[in-house]
Amino acid sequence: MKQNIINARVTFRKSPIHVLEKFAFKDMPNAYLTFKKNSSVSECVIIQTCNRIELFATSDNHNVDEIKNIWASLTGLEDNAFRDTLEVCENRDAYEHLLKLTSGLESLVVGEEQILGQIKESISAARKVDASGKRLNKLFERSIRIGTRIRNSTGIGRGGISLGSMAVKLAEENVDDIKSKHVLLIGTGEAATMVAKSLKKRGYAFNVTSRTLERSVGFSQTLGGKPVKFEDVLTGFSDYEIIFVATTAPYFLVTFEKMKDAMKDKSGTMILDLSNPRTVDEKVATIPGIKLMNIDQIAEMVDKNMKNRKDKVSTVENIISEEVPIIEATMKRLDAEPLVKDVFTNADSLRIKELQKALQMLGETDEERIRIIDDLTKAVVESIVSTPMNNLRKASEQGNPDLLDIASKLFVYKKKE
Repeated sequence: MKQNIINARVTFRKSPIHVLEKFAFKDMPNAYLTFKKNSSVSECVIIQTCNRIELFATSDNHNVDEIKNIWASLTGLEDNAFRDTLEVCENRDAYEHLLKLTSGLESLVVGEEQILGQIKESISAARKVDASGKRLNKLFERSIRIGTRIRNSTGIGRGGISLGSMAVKLAEENVDDIKSKHVLLIGTGEAATMVAKSLKKRGYAFNVTSRTLERSVGFSQTLGGKPVKFEDVLTGFSDYEIIFVATTAPYFLVTFEKMKDAMKDKSGTMILDLSNPRTVDEKVATIPGIKLMNIDQIAEMVDKNMKNRKDKVSTVENIISEEVPIIEATMKRLDAEPLVKDVFTNADSLRIKELQKALQMLGETDEERIRIIDDLTKAVVESIVSTPMNNLRKASEQGNPDLLDIASKLFVYKKKE
């Protein structure tokens, strides 16, 4: 029977980090058990990172609403929470998406290495609890191998840097001994995520704030940092030597007046505005002791650094477009394997039964003669069965399910009463 591969996902592309956290499964073994027990899903693999929660599943009759309902019940969300956030694709599109994941095209920073390891861990975890099976094991095995080859051959993961990590790098170049400084991150969106990741990776302590403390807390639980109240920050800029601003506010959060007051008893502060539109008043740069860099200046440096990587994206996409049909044929071929296996098993069972009858009638006891006769019968059955079964596999690869249905009716071995 034809099995479809489904991918249902909530990612950073449609949801900020503090929202994504709400879609995460707290008890992964229970999530696997629930999906397999209460839906038409026969196999599943869950990929869960700070930037995405994705379900890959196999089903012969999948229902997206059913998947959403189970997901909602496991996370305590309402069904309407998925309305503008959930993306769903199947079969060929799902294969292409997984290849983009393993090669790094779907990452927040194109080509980043971490996602490949996370995918390997995901399929390994699914195997341990018997959630994945022949189809998803094959799909992930092939996709990981292809993604690794793409990375090695194109260098997509080398020489690139994100807006956030460039901002941290600039801070390192302009401020001595950051570990001894007080660092503030304003924002919990995409750019703020990259700043937080870079700060955490380098071992720098920082405070994080957003318009609501809830957002800051959710963000810090996933990406680090100490959450602080937004109101306290707006009146306490003097507490920080480095300030990263990465918000979407339509007005200036860091004003000339506030920073002028903050600098009365300070020698220096660096502000890096990654917001679009800018949320730091440009006049702030005229205050003695303040160094301000805005998103345009930072982005220009990132563009120079990322040029080689961007040029490689089209190369990666071309390789993926060549690999998708091959994976598609491989997955379709698996639809024929249960029937092929049954035919060979039943045919061999009949062969053994008739061989034993013949040997008994002949009274044959010589082991060498028995081996020769046994090999002969195996060869006869193999030669008769192999060609139609290989044709069946090819028909399945080419997307001809009708022939598979006919064959399943033709090759029925019933025991004689």
